[in-house]
Amino acid sequence: MGMPRWESDAQGRLERAALELFEAQGFQRTTVAEIARTAGLTERSFYRYFPDKREVLFAGNELEAHLAARVEAADPGLTPIEVLLTALGTADEVFHSREFLLRRVRVIAASPALAERDLIKLADIADALAQALEHRGVEPGKARFIIDVAIAVSRRATSRWLADPDATLSELVALTAAELRESVAPLAPTVG
Repeated sequence: MGMPRWESDAQGRLERAALELFEAQGFQRTTVAEIARTAGLTERSFYRYFPDKREVLFAGNELEAHLAARVEAADPGLTPIEVLLTALGTADEVFHSREFLLRRVRVIAASPALAERDLIKLADIADALAQALEHRGVEPGKARFIIDVAIAVSRRATSRWLADPDATLSELVALTAAELRESVAPLAPTVG
């Protein structure tokens, strides 16, 4: 099933073609040539946008750049966890459509090479966030710890968002963060 040639968004066409082929025949069996052909482009065009077929589902460092910029620009009065959760709650501003993301999640889960790339990508995002927090004066070890917590909250919020189109991502991040606080809050002292 080809893509319309008139569509100018070459990168988007390549991403959709790759997803379609990975679903139909698996990541291993899909070639760059097929992805390009399905998108109505040449192999050379493919390599202008992506270094290899794995990268098609990890569109550059758009999310990383978006999140780091949000952290850098955040109000100095906010705590590090507030800064991160606010930034992560805006991730949907750079996400693909929900349908694309749901399909992408399944394709990644089915391929060890893509699952490994997904983990590396997440580590890159964590590195960028750590740098941004350190610029705000957060000690490196503490920055890492807070980022791990915020990413865990974000992952749960994102899977809820994918399952429930009615809530916004930022609402679900706030809800999940509240759940976390509830689960780690100390027990109320008993009145003696």
